[in-house]
Amino acid sequence: MADPVLPSFDLSRNWKRVRKETLEAIVKVLDSQHFILGPEVDALEKDIASYLRVSHAAGCASGTDALLLALMALGVGPGDEVITTPYSFFATVSCITRVGATPVFADVDPDTYNISPINILDKLTAKTKAVIPVHLFGQMVQVEEFSEAISRRGAFLVEDCAQAIGATRVINGRVERAGALGDIGCFSFFPTKNLGGFGDGGLISTNSDALSVRIRSLRVHGSGKQYFHDEVGLNSRLDEIQAAILRVRLRHLETWNEERRLVDERYRTLFAEMNLGEWITPPAEAEGNRHVFHQYVIRCSHRDKLKTWLAERGITARVYYPLSLHLQPCFSFLGYKEGEFPVSESLSQKTLALPIFPELLPEEQERVAAAILEFYKNGIFDHS
Repeated sequence: MADPVLPSFDLSRNWKRVRKETLEAIVKVLDSQHFILGPEVDALEKDIASYLRVSHAAGCASGTDALLLALMALGVGPGDEVITTPYSFFATVSCITRVGATPVFADVDPDTYNISPINILDKLTAKTKAVIPVHLFGQMVQVEEFSEAISRRGAFLVEDCAQAIGATRVINGRVERAGALGDIGCFSFFPTKNLGGFGDGGLISTNSDALSVRIRSLRVHGSGKQYFHDEVGLNSRLDEIQAAILRVRLRHLETWNEERRLVDERYRTLFAEMNLGEWITPPAEAEGNRHVFHQYVIRCSHRDKLKTWLAERGITARVYYPLSLHLQPCFSFLGYKEGEFPVSESLSQKTLALPIFPELLPEEQERVAAAILEFYKNGIFDHS
């Protein structure tokens, strides 16, 4: 009998753990008949602001909108440059172009996959209006290595925390959370995120009173007083049901993140026991970081054949991301060519995300590792 399919992320297992309290929260909203930007959204914003240790948090419709609202609130527009990574989800860069600014790419670190602080410093110009470091796959960028330099130039720091809620970094002896270090932090509550809802949703964090006011206006069509509009904004409101669900799930986030870290430890132990180091490299955790492993991304040889091999054995592995953003057809107008960001381009060919979620069982990880060992030990990649 064939083994059951092992997904890259199993939402159903997580649902069973919080089903009762989540249904109670949803029914409470239904009974209230208040569905948009109500008391549950207010409470969630306060909960997350407290969790992040920031002054303000504002819910919105998606992580993409969080980035877009952030750039709009900061006045980023035509003639401005925004430095970011070419190795990320599409929205990181599309939001820059949507406000009319120019994306400027800086290559990434081969171990952490995050944007390189040194490369950011090399890209700063008089036109730099903002820098968007992406805390990729659940690990924070070393923002302290460039934050003062961009501040001196009058540029803004916008943290893309879509994959990193709960991630921390020790800076000057203090534990700092992703989303609390920049002018603005941007979060996604897409269902597969560490803190995921049951639909789309996002949030923006800031310590600036003025930015908080403007973001809250921009998310409701640029309105302060109803039907009076100071500027053209978006329709980007978080609904009450999602907020209620997220409040339940936030109570469990630290537990689930620790369980993800246990999954990492088990993978590392298995890879070492099976002497897989010749072929694969587990994700690195930078000194001072607490990685929360939104994805478990290894570097490996013969990536595409390994992915197919695993799929044939019912193991779902995914590629994040198969084409660097500077090479995407829609960004060809920027004029970048293949070879300009060699680390990002290499990672797009060599990285593979293995199954990871809080409820992943040790025996399932053993199955994954054994299949990888069989692939390499038997030279499967040498066969057509």
